[in-house]
Formats: sequence, structure tokens, C-alpha cells
Amino acid sequence: MRTINIHEAKTHLSRLVEQAAQGEPFIIAKAGKPIVKVTAVDAPRQAAIRRTGFLAGHISVPDDFDQLGSEEIARIFEGHP
Repeated sequence: MRTINIHEAKTHLSRLVEQAAQGEPFIIAKAGKPIVKVTAVDAPRQAAIRRTGFLAGHISVPDDFDQLGSEEIARIFEGHP
């Protein structure tokens, strides 16, 4: 997310607001310190963004996932070196 200083934000407010309305939020900073975040009114809240499945097709889980390391775990808990 872009950070814009307050002077630049005042100078280019119309363009920045239009970009935020199209889904490109930005942060306005004063003396390098972020002070506000500008987003579209109808933008989903960060917590409301659906994250389930965002890695679909990028990773695979082996069929024996729930058994991985079971022999070593059993050996550790049974006290065998």
C-alpha cells in the first residue's frame, strides 16, 4: 500500500480519491508518520477478506499427512533413543 505525504495528498487529492474508489487504498503520512488510511467506502474490511483457499493449486498435501513422523513420535514417547 502506498504512503503519500500530506502535502502531496492535498495537491493530488482528486486523483488519489478516484484511485482509492477503484480499489487502490493509500496511507497519508505527516512528517513520515502514517496518520490515516484512505479506502473505498464499499471496500471489504481486512478481517472480512476471505483467505481460505488462497494457495489452491500452489501446494499439495500428501495423503499420509496425518501419519508423517508417527514412528519417530512413538519412539520419543516410548523412551527409545
